[in-house]
Amino acid sequence: MSTLIKKFLHTRMRVNDLEKTLEFYTKVFGFEITRRHESPRGSKLAFLAVPNSEEEIEITYYPGSGSVKVQEDLMHLAFEVESMDGFVEHLNSIGYKLSDGPTNSSTGSTFAFIDAPEGYEIEIIEK
Repeated sequence: MSTLIKKFLHTRMRVNDLEKTLEFYTKVFGFEITRRHESPRGSKLAFLAVPNSEEEIEITYYPGSGSVKVQEDLMHLAFEVESMDGFVEHLNSIGYKLSDGPTNSSTGSTFAFIDAPEGYEIEIIEK
């Protein structure tokens, strides 16, 4: 059987405050906003480029769907960093804090979490 899926393109996350969320991802992770537009139904969309990856993160604001309430441990994104200490230092310099960790794993890597404005968890891993 041939492969049905050609490639993974993006992950969509709906938020209550598009600008606050975009500021978080650009300030904390240095992601670049690659494009913005409004869908025919009125959703405001912004796409974020993730370094060293072809996949993007789509941030969507659509008030017609009601308020976003992210339950704990629903899902998370994970990003590798060169240095956990360097990343934590960067967070402190811009006024953000980890929500959990850093924790040393049994495999020798270190991981930690930071929460995005809507409550989505983001895992940071130093391998």
